[in-house]
Amino acid sequence: MCLIESNRADASNTKFGLRTMKSLRKTILLLGLAPLALVSAPLLAQQDRQSSAPPAPAQTPAPAAQQPQQPPGVRVQVNQVLVPVTVKDGSGRLVPDLNRTDFRIFEDSVEQKIVYFSADPVPLSLVLLIDNDLKRNDARQVAASLDAIVAGLSTSDEAFVCRFDQFFHEGKGFVSDQDRLLTELKRTRLDDRPSAGPTSAAIAESPTINGHSATGDAPKTPETTMILKSQSTKALDDAVYDAAQLLKDRDPERKRRKIILLISDGENNPKLNTNKYEVVRRDLLRYDIAVYGVGVGSAFFNRRFERLSKYAHDSGGDVYYGLKSEDMEEFYSRVTEEARNQYTLAYNPTGTDRAAEYHSIEVRVKRPNLTILTREGYYSGFAR
Repeated sequence: MCLIESNRADASNTKFGLRTMKSLRKTILLLGLAPLALVSAPLLAQQDRQSSAPPAPAQTPAPAAQQPQQPPGVRVQVNQVLVPVTVKDGSGRLVPDLNRTDFRIFEDSVEQKIVYFSADPVPLSLVLLIDNDLKRNDARQVAASLDAIVAGLSTSDEAFVCRFDQFFHEGKGFVSDQDRLLTELKRTRLDDRPSAGPTSAAIAESPTINGHSATGDAPKTPETTMILKSQSTKALDDAVYDAAQLLKDRDPERKRRKIILLISDGENNPKLNTNKYEVVRRDLLRYDIAVYGVGVGSAFFNRRFERLSKYAHDSGGDVYYGLKSEDMEEFYSRVTEEARNQYTLAYNPTGTDRAAEYHSIEVRVKRPNLTILTREGYYSGFAR
């Protein structure tokens, strides 16, 4: 027992002595390295900070002044052609579920790549062009239907009420407020006498100068008092031309769809027009204006031979025919819905003769048995 204790004590002393010697050596070594550590520590810390910090960004030129953001809307480049398209099914209903891949577009028979597509509704700038020289019953039917036009317009639309016979009668300007528009329509009620009838007493009661109201108010009766061997006494081509002039600069930023809603029997006397049909058609295509017609009276029976269908076909609009006020009211709603909900396509013309003045446009849809309404073409320099 004593021997074991003695051996343990010796072993303990030995270990303690070695540990003490090692501690002395370590202490001396650490004391010798301390000044070096004090000198190198800041350098090492600086190196650590530099290595852990993110790399400094490359020097770049100062950015140019930021351009103000443009409001949303249909934006196309100057060399792009914008094409509104209406698509209907066999029952005449709008087809709302097409996408970009359903369409193909051709310029001068050369297929083009569609670079822009939209199916979003677009607000309207509308000139309401009312025939002021209708037969008695037709005038009454139209007059009874006019208030219904307001029901088809939204608060973002604007309308300009005008009339025509041998002359163009410009209204009070574009109106967005629906109450004001109703007042404007009431002010422009049509006279219900036959266009070739004798001058009524109502005309004599209101002073006129060369057939125009001396007071500046819209005339209460048609100004076409001449009878040209049973020919029409209306200048419809001039009326559409004048309506187009009101619209042509209305939407410089192309946020709206410009249309003329023409309510007429379609009769027209070329001898009374200053502007020929081709001149009017050129301006409609030049300024992206579509004509929508509501044919009344004789237009219902002579629809193949009157101007309404021709203007509508060439400009990408549409035409409806009716004899009763109820039909006309429905047609007004169809026209505004159709014009507002067109598809919008755009393309950069390639592969065609850019020196040509006029370029034809054809739009096809892959889905069968659908009717496509769009403008027939455009004139170079006015692709936008």
